[in-house]
Amino acid sequence: MAENIGFIGTGNLGMPIACNLLDAGRALTVWNRTRDKAISLAAKGALIVDRAVDVVTPGGIVVSLLWDSAAVEDVVATNGFLDRLGPGGVHVVMCTGAVDAMARLAALHADHGCSFVEAPIFGRPEAAAAKQLWIPVAGAAPAKERVRCLLEDMGAQGVFDFGDQVGAATIVKLVGNFLIVSAATSLSEGLAVAGGSGIDVRAVVDMLTRTLFPAPVYQNYGKLILAGMASMRGAAIPVKDIGLFEAAAIQAGQETPVAQMLGQLLQG
Repeated sequence: MAENIGFIGTGNLGMPIACNLLDAGRALTVWNRTRDKAISLAAKGALIVDRAVDVVTPGGIVVSLLWDSAAVEDVVATNGFLDRLGPGGVHVVMCTGAVDAMARLAALHADHGCSFVEAPIFGRPEAAAAKQLWIPVAGAAPAKERVRCLLEDMGAQGVFDFGDQVGAATIVKLVGNFLIVSAATSLSEGLAVAGGSGIDVRAVVDMLTRTLFPAPVYQNYGKLILAGMASMRGAAIPVKDIGLFEAAAIQAGQETPVAQMLGQLLQG
Protein backbone atom coordinates (compact mmCIF):
# COMPACT_ATOMS: atom_id res chain seq x y z
CA MET A 1 0.00 0.00 0.00
CA ALA A 2 1.33 3.46 -0.92
CA GLU A 3 2.40 5.67 1.97
CA ASN A 4 -0.17 8.31 2.87
CA ILE A 5 1.16 11.86 2.50
CA GLY A 6 -0.06 14.73 4.64
CA PHE A 7 -0.55 17.87 2.56
CA ILE A 8 -1.08 21.36 3.97
CA GLY A 9 -1.92 24.37 1.81
CA THR A 10 -3.97 24.31 -1.40
CA GLY A 11 -3.44 27.83 -2.67
CA ASN A 12 -2.46 28.84 -6.19
CA LEU A 13 0.60 26.57 -6.17
CA GLY A 14 -0.58 23.98 -3.71
CA MET A 15 -3.65 22.98 -5.70
CA PRO A 16 -1.91 21.95 -8.96
CA ILE A 17 0.86 20.25 -6.96
CA ALA A 18 -1.68 18.26 -4.94
CA CYS A 19 -3.41 17.30 -8.20
CA ASN A 20 -0.10 16.09 -9.63
CA LEU A 21 0.45 13.89 -6.57
CA LEU A 22 -3.03 12.40 -6.80
CA ASP A 23 -2.61 11.81 -10.54
CA ALA A 24 0.65 9.99 -9.73
CA GLY A 25 -1.26 7.63 -7.46
CA ARG A 26 -0.23 9.17 -4.16
CA ALA A 27 -2.63 8.90 -1.23
CA LEU A 28 -3.18 12.37 0.28
CA THR A 29 -4.74 13.66 3.47
CA VAL A 30 -5.26 17.39 2.97
CA TRP A 31 -5.84 20.38 5.21
CA ASN A 32 -6.32 23.97 4.12
CA ARG A 33 -7.21 26.88 6.39
CA THR A 34 -10.21 27.57 4.13
CA ARG A 35 -11.72 24.11 3.72
CA ASP A 36 -13.76 25.01 0.63
CA LYS A 37 -10.56 25.67 -1.33
CA ALA A 38 -9.45 22.07 -0.83
CA ILE A 39 -12.74 20.25 -1.21
CA SER A 40 -12.43 19.69 -4.97
CA LEU A 41 -9.51 17.32 -4.27
CA ALA A 42 -11.93 14.88 -2.63
CA ALA A 43 -13.25 13.98 -6.08
CA LYS A 44 -9.71 12.87 -6.97
CA GLY A 45 -9.46 10.66 -3.90
CA ALA A 46 -7.96 12.96 -1.25
CA LEU A 47 -9.21 12.87 2.33
CA ILE A 48 -10.02 16.42 3.51
CA VAL A 49 -9.62 17.01 7.26
CA ASP A 50 -10.52 19.82 9.64
CA ARG A 51 -7.21 20.30 11.49
CA ALA A 52 -3.61 20.47 10.34
CA VAL A 53 -2.57 17.81 12.87
CA ASP A 54 -5.03 15.38 11.29
CA VAL A 55 -2.85 15.09 8.16
CA VAL A 56 0.02 13.70 10.25
CA THR A 57 0.89 10.01 10.32
CA PRO A 58 3.41 9.06 13.05
CA GLY A 59 6.77 8.62 11.35
CA GLY A 60 5.26 9.70 8.03
CA ILE A 61 5.71 12.53 5.54
CA VAL A 62 4.00 15.90 5.68
CA VAL A 63 4.27 18.53 2.94
CA SER A 64 3.38 22.14 3.71
CA LEU A 65 3.04 24.85 1.09
CA LEU A 66 2.08 27.97 3.02
CA TRP A 67 2.45 31.75 2.58
CA ASP A 68 5.61 32.14 4.67
CA SER A 69 7.67 30.68 7.50
CA ALA A 70 5.51 32.38 10.14
CA ALA A 71 2.51 30.41 8.87
CA VAL A 72 4.56 27.19 9.11
CA GLU A 73 5.57 28.04 12.68
CA ASP A 74 1.92 28.59 13.59
CA VAL A 75 0.92 25.20 12.19
CA VAL A 76 3.67 23.12 13.83
CA ALA A 77 3.10 24.81 17.21
CA THR A 78 -0.54 23.70 17.49
CA ASN A 79 -2.34 20.55 18.63
CA GLY A 80 0.78 18.44 19.19
CA PHE A 81 1.70 18.47 15.49
CA LEU A 82 5.38 17.57 15.99
CA ASP A 83 4.68 15.17 18.85
CA ARG A 84 2.49 13.21 16.49
CA LEU A 85 4.93 13.34 13.56
CA GLY A 86 7.62 12.13 15.95
CA PRO A 87 10.74 10.05 15.33
CA GLY A 88 11.22 9.08 11.69
CA GLY A 89 8.78 11.70 10.45
CA VAL A 90 9.70 14.12 7.68
CA HIS A 91 8.27 17.58 7.14
CA VAL A 92 8.89 19.05 3.69
CA VAL A 93 8.52 22.84 3.95
CA MET A 94 8.02 24.51 0.56
CA CYS A 95 7.25 28.12 1.48
CA THR A 96 9.44 31.10 0.67
CA GLY A 97 10.30 32.22 4.19
CA ALA A 98 12.89 33.81 6.43
CA VAL A 99 16.30 32.19 6.75
CA ASP A 100 16.44 32.51 10.54
CA ALA A 101 12.95 31.01 10.83
CA MET A 102 14.08 27.96 8.87
CA ALA A 103 16.87 27.39 11.40
CA ARG A 104 14.38 27.67 14.28
CA LEU A 105 11.99 25.24 12.59
CA ALA A 106 14.75 22.72 11.89
CA ALA A 107 15.86 22.81 15.54
CA LEU A 108 12.28 22.42 16.75
CA HIS A 109 11.75 19.40 14.50
CA ALA A 110 15.03 17.86 15.69
CA ASP A 111 13.87 18.23 19.31
CA HIS A 112 10.95 15.95 18.42
CA GLY A 113 13.03 13.46 16.44
CA CYS A 114 11.61 14.65 13.12
CA SER A 115 13.51 15.54 9.95
CA PHE A 116 13.09 18.92 8.30
CA VAL A 117 13.55 19.27 4.53
CA GLU A 118 13.62 22.74 3.05
CA ALA A 119 12.27 22.69 -0.52
CA PRO A 120 11.03 26.05 -1.86
CA ILE A 121 9.63 26.11 -5.38
CA PHE A 122 10.58 27.97 -8.55
CA GLY A 123 7.58 28.07 -10.87
CA ARG A 124 4.22 29.72 -11.32
CA PRO A 125 0.95 27.73 -11.01
CA GLU A 126 0.89 27.02 -14.75
CA ALA A 127 4.43 25.59 -14.49
CA ALA A 128 3.27 23.37 -11.62
CA ALA A 129 0.38 22.07 -13.72
CA ALA A 130 2.82 21.38 -16.58
CA LYS A 131 5.29 19.66 -14.22
CA GLN A 132 8.00 22.20 -14.98
CA LEU A 133 9.08 23.20 -11.47
CA TRP A 134 12.63 23.64 -10.20
CA ILE A 135 13.21 22.81 -6.53
CA PRO A 136 16.33 23.50 -4.43
CA VAL A 137 16.52 21.37 -1.28
CA ALA A 138 18.48 21.34 1.98
CA GLY A 139 18.38 19.07 5.01
CA ALA A 140 19.58 15.68 6.21
CA ALA A 141 20.54 13.34 3.37
CA PRO A 142 18.31 10.36 4.37
CA ALA A 143 15.23 12.59 4.57
CA LYS A 144 15.99 14.21 1.20
CA GLU A 145 16.45 10.81 -0.38
CA ARG A 146 13.15 9.63 1.09
CA VAL A 147 11.19 12.52 -0.46
CA ARG A 148 13.01 12.92 -3.78
CA CYS A 149 10.53 10.82 -5.78
CA LEU A 150 7.72 12.68 -4.06
CA LEU A 151 9.13 16.00 -5.29
CA GLU A 152 9.31 14.59 -8.80
CA ASP A 153 5.70 13.45 -8.59
CA MET A 154 4.78 16.99 -7.50
CA GLY A 155 6.04 18.27 -10.85
CA ALA A 156 9.76 18.92 -10.36
CA GLN A 157 11.72 18.72 -13.59
CA GLY A 158 14.86 19.27 -11.54
CA VAL A 159 15.81 18.91 -7.86
CA PHE A 160 19.02 20.63 -6.74
CA ASP A 161 20.70 19.58 -3.51
CA PHE A 162 22.32 22.36 -1.45
CA GLY A 163 23.56 20.18 1.37
CA ASP A 164 22.49 19.66 4.95
CA GLN A 165 22.64 23.28 6.15
CA VAL A 166 19.04 24.39 6.57
CA GLY A 167 18.62 27.90 5.19
CA ALA A 168 20.70 27.22 2.09
CA ALA A 169 17.72 26.37 -0.13
CA THR A 170 15.86 29.43 1.13
CA ILE A 171 18.82 31.65 0.27
CA VAL A 172 18.82 30.19 -3.25
CA LYS A 173 15.08 30.85 -3.55
CA LEU A 174 15.39 34.44 -2.31
CA VAL A 175 18.28 35.14 -4.69
CA GLY A 176 16.27 33.65 -7.55
CA ASN A 177 13.18 35.67 -6.69
CA PHE A 178 15.25 38.85 -6.39
CA LEU A 179 16.57 38.23 -9.91
CA ILE A 180 13.09 37.44 -11.24
CA VAL A 181 11.62 40.64 -9.81
CA SER A 182 14.59 42.63 -11.10
CA ALA A 183 14.25 41.19 -14.60
CA ALA A 184 10.47 41.56 -14.80
CA THR A 185 10.53 45.13 -13.49
CA SER A 186 13.30 46.16 -15.87
CA LEU A 187 11.61 44.49 -18.83
CA SER A 188 8.32 46.23 -18.05
CA GLU A 189 10.06 49.59 -17.86
CA GLY A 190 11.95 49.00 -21.08
CA LEU A 191 8.84 47.97 -22.99
CA ALA A 192 7.00 51.04 -21.70
CA VAL A 193 9.70 53.20 -23.25
CA ALA A 194 9.52 51.25 -26.52
CA GLY A 195 5.73 51.51 -26.65
CA GLY A 196 5.79 55.19 -25.78
CA SER A 197 8.16 55.71 -28.68
CA GLY A 198 5.72 54.15 -31.13
CA ILE A 199 7.53 50.82 -31.50
CA ASP A 200 5.65 47.52 -31.68
CA VAL A 201 6.36 46.05 -28.24
CA ARG A 202 5.45 42.55 -29.39
CA ALA A 203 8.22 42.74 -31.96
CA VAL A 204 10.59 43.99 -29.27
CA VAL A 205 9.76 41.07 -26.98
CA ASP A 206 10.05 38.62 -29.87
CA MET A 207 13.48 39.86 -30.91
CA LEU A 208 15.03 40.25 -27.47
CA THR A 209 13.77 36.93 -26.09
CA ARG A 210 15.05 35.07 -29.17
CA THR A 211 18.48 36.72 -29.22
CA LEU A 212 20.11 38.56 -26.31
CA PHE A 213 17.73 37.33 -23.58
CA PRO A 214 16.51 33.83 -24.52
CA ALA A 215 15.81 32.91 -20.89
CA PRO A 216 12.49 31.66 -19.51
CA VAL A 217 12.17 34.61 -17.13
CA TYR A 218 12.22 37.11 -20.02
CA GLN A 219 10.16 34.92 -22.33
CA ASN A 220 7.45 34.21 -19.75
CA TYR A 221 7.26 37.69 -18.27
CA GLY A 222 7.40 39.20 -21.74
CA LYS A 223 4.18 37.34 -22.55
CA LEU A 224 2.61 38.38 -19.24
CA ILE A 225 3.55 42.03 -19.73
CA LEU A 226 2.05 42.02 -23.22
CA ALA A 227 -1.12 40.56 -21.73
CA GLY A 228 -1.18 43.23 -19.02
CA MET A 229 -0.75 40.62 -16.27
CA ALA A 230 2.75 41.18 -14.88
CA SER A 231 2.69 44.33 -12.79
CA MET A 232 5.01 43.91 -9.79
CA ARG A 233 4.16 47.21 -8.14
CA GLY A 234 2.14 46.65 -4.99
CA ALA A 235 1.92 42.87 -5.58
CA ALA A 236 2.10 40.96 -2.30
CA ILE A 237 4.57 38.23 -3.28
CA PRO A 238 7.31 40.47 -4.76
CA VAL A 239 7.03 42.89 -1.85
CA LYS A 240 7.33 40.02 0.66
CA ASP A 241 10.20 38.30 -1.11
CA ILE A 242 12.31 41.41 -1.66
CA GLY A 243 11.90 42.19 2.04
CA LEU A 244 13.04 38.67 2.92
CA PHE A 245 16.01 39.00 0.56
CA GLU A 246 17.05 42.25 2.26
CA ALA A 247 16.75 40.61 5.69
CA ALA A 248 18.92 37.70 4.51
CA ALA A 249 21.47 40.19 3.18
CA ILE A 250 21.70 41.88 6.60
CA GLN A 251 22.36 38.49 8.22
CA ALA A 252 25.05 37.82 5.61
CA GLY A 253 26.64 41.24 6.16
CA GLN A 254 26.05 42.35 2.56
CA GLU A 255 24.71 45.58 1.10
CA THR A 256 21.82 45.44 -1.37
CA PRO A 257 21.31 48.82 -3.05
CA VAL A 258 19.39 47.32 -5.98
CA ALA A 259 17.04 45.41 -3.69
CA GLN A 260 16.45 48.52 -1.60
CA MET A 261 15.55 50.48 -4.73
CA LEU A 262 13.26 47.68 -5.89
CA GLY A 263 11.56 47.52 -2.52
CA GLN A 264 10.82 51.23 -2.59
CA LEU A 265 9.58 51.03 -6.18
CA LEU A 266 7.29 48.05 -5.49
CA GLN A 267 5.68 49.76 -2.54
CA GLY A 268 5.40 53.16 -4.23
